[in-house]
Amino acid sequence: AFNGSRIVLLAWEPRGTSWALPCAAMPSSPLRVAVVCSSNQNRSMEAHNILSVELGAACRDYLLPEAYTQNGILHMLDRNKRIKPRPERFQNCKDIFDLILTCEERVYDQVVEDLNSREQETCQPVHVINVDIQDNHEEATLGAFLICELCQCIQHTEDMENEIDELLQEFEEKSGRTFLHTVCFY
Repeated sequence: AFNGSRIVLLAWEPRGTSWALPCAAMPSSPLRVAVVCSSNQNRSMEAHNILSVELGAACRDYLLPEAYTQNGILHMLDRNKRIKPRPERFQNCKDIFDLILTCEERVYDQVVEDLNSREQETCQPVHVINVDIQDNHEEATLGAFLICELCQCIQHTEDMENEIDELLQEFEEKSGRTFLHTVCFY
């Protein structure tokens, strides 16, 4: 399965928040991943939920008022409270990732712009990939499984730098979705 990559889920919002979950490192070279969406309430959180199940990460549970049960908000907020240990904005994140996945093209553009505006210190590459996911519960769940499968395949490549384009092409054909991909540098 996913065997130990570090997953960080971040929101891209001028006033938004996001949440991080460090996962056990793989003995050889763990894949460092960030998932970024605009609201950090649905798509990236669902990806986190699926990835944490795949990784067997423990989550804490909190009680919430029953006010939003009928429209599904309570379930989403309950899930989020179990997953998110603290707020964090992508723009303020100084962690280095191998892979950053975004959930909509607008966020992809903003992440790429932000990375390109930073002073390059290590010249280490980071792959930025957009997986367009509609912001509703069903699509967030399907997108989370797609992100999980993509991360698993990338984790198992022998040479991510040389194999990622072919892998993304296979995922485009398999999923019927178009992926945007670029490489930025730290």
